[in-house]
Formats: sequence, structure tokens, C-alpha cells
Amino acid sequence: MLIPHGAVIALVDGENWEVLRNSGTEAEPELSVLATPELDETNHSSGNRHRVSSANPSGNQRDEDAHAAAVGDWLNAQVQTHKIEHLFVIASPRTLGELRHRYGKAVQAALAGELAKDLIGRQPSEVLAALRHE
Repeated sequence: MLIPHGAVIALVDGENWEVLRNSGTEAEPELSVLATPELDETNHSSGNRHRVSSANPSGNQRDEDAHAAAVGDWLNAQVQTHKIEHLFVIASPRTLGELRHRYGKAVQAALAGELAKDLIGRQPSEVLAALRHE
């Protein structure tokens, strides 16, 4: 998979996230770790599908959904303000599914690739290798 210069790679799981950018070329990508923005994770509306009950006793799921919603909202804002032109999202499978509910049309257009894998905390070289194998 080719990664354009300046492309942003968002690594997301149910609790954490990281942002990387290709500071190299498309032919020779070099991923740089960016400062992870603070998120407002108070939006529990997407978690309504996973309410706490005897059938689903974990309130944790709601927190994970709120985290994914906050990341999705941040990505939407960044793409709409033209701060992200090309976007790759690598997220744990469940989180990726929740993120997809949050993608606006601009994010869908900017989305260059997705990978359902948990790569939080991995080295940029490992992230690059995972993207290249897709």
C-alpha cells in the first residue's frame, strides 16, 4: 500500500490512540510520531447500543464507544479543516467498527486505507510494515 507524503495514520484501540504522519516520500515513507491530541470523551451517545444491563454488565463498553466517538469526531474536524488530506486508520476490530459509524463524508473521501489490527504502542517501522502488507 502506498502512503502519500503527509498522510496521517491514526492508531486506535478502546482506550488509547496515537497519531503518526508520513514525513518521507510515497516511495520511501518515514513515519513520525505526532503529539496525541486530547479528546473530549464525554459523548456516550454511540454507546447506547451497548447499555449496561444484566445481559451486558460492562460499563467499560460504553467508555470504549465514547473513546471511538471522540477519535471519530477529531478525525472529522481535522479532515473538514483540511489539516488531513490522506488518512489511514488502524484500529482494533471492534473499535474500527465503532469508528466507521462516526466517519463523515469528508473522512470517507480522505480515507486511503483501514486495517483491523491493534498496533498501539508499536514502533513506526512495525506500523509501516503492517500497512505495506495490506
